[in-house]
Amino acid sequence: MDTGDTTVDELMGGRIRLIQPKSGYRVSMDTLMLAASVPAGPGEKVLEAGSGTGGAALCLTVRCPDAKVWGLEIQPAMAALAQQNIQLNRLEGRAKFVTGCITDPPGELVRESFDHVMANPPYMERGEAVRPPAPSKGDAYVESTANLEDWIKFCITMARPKGTVTFIYRADRIDALMAGLYRRAGEAVICPLWPKQGQIAKRVLIQARKGLHGVATLLPGIAMHDESGDDTPEARAVLREAGAIDLAPYRFRA
Repeated sequence: MDTGDTTVDELMGGRIRLIQPKSGYRVSMDTLMLAASVPAGPGEKVLEAGSGTGGAALCLTVRCPDAKVWGLEIQPAMAALAQQNIQLNRLEGRAKFVTGCITDPPGELVRESFDHVMANPPYMERGEAVRPPAPSKGDAYVESTANLEDWIKFCITMARPKGTVTFIYRADRIDALMAGLYRRAGEAVICPLWPKQGQIAKRVLIQARKGLHGVATLLPGIAMHDESGDDTPEARAVLREAGAIDLAPYRFRA
């Protein structure tokens, strides 16, 4: 639905309706894959860093109805749309978005108070690419006031001891992300996302637990499309049917 400068789009087979800018940053498959990989249980608190219009946070809220989900977004206009999306989806009391920066978060976000923290950090290093003119897209794709190290530090700071931090990120920068987690979070699980079977992965899901030092596990990964270009059954289960990505249930223990 077109409403002027914004559109109203359906996610997860219509389970979520999302108001988002017509131009600038818009949700993608990355958004839904990230939300599907967070193992939130009843009564647990989840924080998304860089929540935009709330796509990932609200998808997680619907998939995990007994969890409490927060989002932190630096752009007031995007955070305002996220709050509208709470009302549009009748999720009042189950999700909340606040405005602020990861390098100077608002006081209502208490460190070490979240069971799970998730993020889709900007993929491009500062100076690596020309920033898109739309601020929402520029901040989403190219580092500005915060770099990858800042994103990792914030997520780990907000997670409780043994809580999870989950990222979706560029596969060709996996070394930088893993270096940032070193001695901060362990038992990492790495799940490549292949455009098609046999093609080079462009994205990876990485999940680790704060304060632990177990070895990393590389999973077989998920192919997003088949040879005809259609979604694979695994991708369709997440994108259309609100399915979860069970990264490594054997790792998680009290």
